[in-house]
Order: sequence, then structure tokens, then C-alpha cells
Amino acid sequence: MASPAGIAVVGASLGGLRAAEQLRAAGWEGAVTVYGDEPHLPYNRPPLSKEVLLGEAPAATTALRHRPSVADVEWRLGTAVASADLAARTLTLADGSVHAYEGLVAATGVRPRRLPLTGGPPRHVVRTLEDSAALCSELGEGVRVLVIGSGFIGCEVAATARRAGCEVTVVAPEAEPMMLAVGEGLGRVLRRRHEARGVRFRLGRLASQLTAESVVLDDGSECGADVVVEAVGSLPNVEWLGASAGVDLTDGILCDAQLRIGGLAHAVAVGDVARFPNPRYGALARRVEHWSMPTDCAKHAARVLVAELTGDGTASPHDARPFAPLPSFWSDQFDVRVQSFGLPGVGDGVRLLGGDPDSEDGDVVYGYYLGERMIGVVALGGAKAVGMAGRYRAELMALPETESSSTSSV
Repeated sequence: MASPAGIAVVGASLGGLRAAEQLRAAGWEGAVTVYGDEPHLPYNRPPLSKEVLLGEAPAATTALRHRPSVADVEWRLGTAVASADLAARTLTLADGSVHAYEGLVAATGVRPRRLPLTGGPPRHVVRTLEDSAALCSELGEGVRVLVIGSGFIGCEVAATARRAGCEVTVVAPEAEPMMLAVGEGLGRVLRRRHEARGVRFRLGRLASQLTAESVVLDDGSECGADVVVEAVGSLPNVEWLGASAGVDLTDGILCDAQLRIGGLAHAVAVGDVARFPNPRYGALARRVEHWSMPTDCAKHAARVLVAELTGDGTASPHDARPFAPLPSFWSDQFDVRVQSFGLPGVGDGVRLLGGDPDSEDGDVVYGYYLGERMIGVVALGGAKAVGMAGRYRAELMALPETESSSTSSV
């Protein structure tokens, strides 16, 4: 029987919702309480940098549907978890109240990294509904928007602001946009598509200072700006676990191959905050900030946690194997979709699989390899390119020949 304390899910975004759903799917009949610092029930974040930011979709359309199985889940929103005692199995909220739990799911995600600069034009990030609404109110014909950072959010915001009639400049230290995710070749293709639609780039440069109406770069040049958007990466929300002995929080929450936190049987992590080894890509533990990851993590972590709490250590043969998801992401920019399967960023070689990189608007597909083994594929273009990338999923799903079904942890 489950104790009245039940399972605490810390984090009320997509990861928290999926964790609650999967706990029920795994057979947990006890209490489930989800804690979140935002006042909203879980909502979909990708539209915040696109349709919601452009004013084409109201915030209400981002609400995530809840399965009937979680109708009895308790949602405690608007108050952050300040700290956790993993030994005592208690949470202390920001309001000072203390809550016991039997099992814990950490799903606190990430927050935007901020630049160590002061002053300047109005500065924005895009992570929450409130962030998107605040930036939306600033966009308009002729407004000079300077985006610092050329990753997913930076490129999506640049495209959206340009569609809103803004003059858009992107500043980033990399040689090409989204280079860390898709490599230099595909990044170059993406840059050309943006430039053809009026976006300007200052690449290989850092923002070093802000003035009232500009951003000063590290070469002394200035870019005029009415609005600045900071899209310079993210930080995992791990501070609430800071006093937990034995938990490595160097970059997110270090988990073992079963998503258990610090080897504890009663605590697991899911989504962007979890750092775990994936046998598809070697023993190194990594965080993966893709939209699909909370769902993938929740399925595995919930089975592991419920098996422990109910005393059923043999829930299924699948649970004896290490967690080995196939990461995937997409990014819509103007009328172009970037679709990825696998983990291109860990490859040591890139091959053109289809299309013409020099074409103004054609489809392009690249494969990413570790030695001779394909570990990722990325398509840029329309439905045909996305479909071609999808045809490589079976190859990408194959584990390395040296991988065993060991349950060893890190």
C-alpha cells in the first residue's frame, strides 16, 4: 500500500504533467502532488517564440490537455519549492511550509541564462507566457530588435520579429546560427534563408556593453536597438536540491542509467533538468533540452519509481535496461522547418544526404556520424525533407554493437 504522503512531483510544466500521467499508467494509485512556481497549469512552450509572440494565437491555446487518469492529482501552483531533504523525504516551500513525500520526481526544467550586463534598451527573454506577452507588446513595424544568441530561441524570435515588421539583427559568437546543434554546413544554409528574408547577422562577435539605444560588440562596433532579446542558453533549476548530500548538480541533476537521483531508489528526474548516460552515445552523462525528452523520461522514470515504492522490482524486462531514448527536435522559422533525430552534436563527421545546400529554398538533409555509425540526421525545408529524415529513424534506433543490457549506473 502507498503511504498517505504519496509521490511529489517538483515542477509543473510538461515534464511534471507527463510524470503524473505515467505514474498512473505504471499503476501508482496513491496520492500525487505536483508543485510549480508558475501560477499556470502546464502549457506548451514552443508557440511562445512563434504564434503567441506574433499575436496569432492567444495564450489559452497553449494549455496542455490532461488525461482523465490525472483528474485526482493535486496541483500546488504559484509557490516554489525552496529546498528538499532527500534523506528525510521532505520538501520545504517558499512559504515555509514542509511537506512529506514517499517518492520524488524532479521535473524543474531550466530558466534562461542572463547576460552579466546592465542598462541598455528594454531587455527580454522568452520562457514563460508572461515573457512572450511582454516581448509581443514591443514588436512592430520598424522596431529595431537585436537578438543576442543564435540557437533555437534566438533564430525563432528573429524570424517572428521579422514577420512582425521589425528590423532584426542577430549577434552570436559562433560562425553560423544553430551551429552547436546542427553543425556549420546546415547552419550556413539556415543563415542564408534568414538573410533572404531580411535578418542581419553579426557572427563571431560578443555583446560587451549596453547603451541607451545600442549594443556595443567586442570589436568596438555598435548595433542600434530599441529592444534586446537575450537567447544565450539556459540554466537548470537545481538550487532547491543544493543541500542534498551526494547529489551532483554540476550541470543539472546527475542520474544513473535508470534516471535515479544520486543512486536513490525513491527519487528520479525527468526532462531538461536530468543529466543521464545514454548508451546510444557513450557513457558520458548529458542533459538534452528537447521537447520530446520530458515524455520519454517520464515513461521510464515512472516505471522505475513505482516498482520501487510498491516493492515490485521486476515491473517489466524493459525496466532492467538502461534508458536509451532517441532525441528529436524541430524548429519552425519563417516557412522553414528544421527537423532532427538523434544527437548530431556529438558526431565527428557530417555528410550531405540530399538536396542542394546552395539552393535558395530547396530541401536539404544532412547525416551526422561517429566514425561510420550514423548518430543523427537533420533536415531543413518542407514536408519532403522532414519525411526523408524520418526514414533514417530505424538506423538511428540501433544501439552500438558494444552496448550490453547492463543496468550499471554512473
